[in-house]
Amino acid sequence: MTTAKSLPRSYVQRYRGWHATQYQENKAWYHRLADEGQHPRAMVISCCDSRVHVTSIFGADTGEFFIHRNIANLVPPYKPDGDLHGTSATIEYAVGTLKVANILVLGHSNCGGVQGCLDMCSGNAPELEEKTSFVGRWMDILREGYDRVKDIEDPGERLTSLEKEGVLTSLDNLMTFPQVAAGVKDGSLALHGLWHDIGSGELHAYDPEKHAFLPL
Repeated sequence: MTTAKSLPRSYVQRYRGWHATQYQENKAWYHRLADEGQHPRAMVISCCDSRVHVTSIFGADTGEFFIHRNIANLVPPYKPDGDLHGTSATIEYAVGTLKVANILVLGHSNCGGVQGCLDMCSGNAPELEEKTSFVGRWMDILREGYDRVKDIEDPGERLTSLEKEGVLTSLDNLMTFPQVAAGVKDGSLALHGLWHDIGSGELHAYDPEKHAFLPL
């Protein structure tokens, strides 16, 4: 069992610095958040990748985004079978309880999860095909996307294309959730597909009319 003493000293020092500066300067706001609960404007579904800093990208304030992170920012299809579904539960809570007005699916460049899907589907990662692989079974969500990009010759372009297919797959799967589909239909909810280039800092948004991700 770990204890507070085992927490890396650098983290402790950074926490104390935050508490002495940012927290103290915004104490009233934090008290308000604690007392009134959260009222986020949007839900963001992003990758677990440590290089993707959602709040920094959008300059978001504390309490502005309801953020869910998973491997490769994927949304599974609606499947109320009584099993454990962390991503689906988060979507249900965001839409049904928090009443968010926007859901942003944020993909990114050089995604390790998407690369794993490429390797698995091309036969280069047999360990991911094992039933015991949580990553492999999660990346099964993107198998159909792989079929659409597998013939792209350039490896970098193929990876980028599959990353974007992941965003589109998630948008499609979001629409299988009855609450999401109803919100989109009545105009109370909007879905957005985004792809972030980590190296250049660019953010691309999906334009359904042009069927392309365009830089903002």
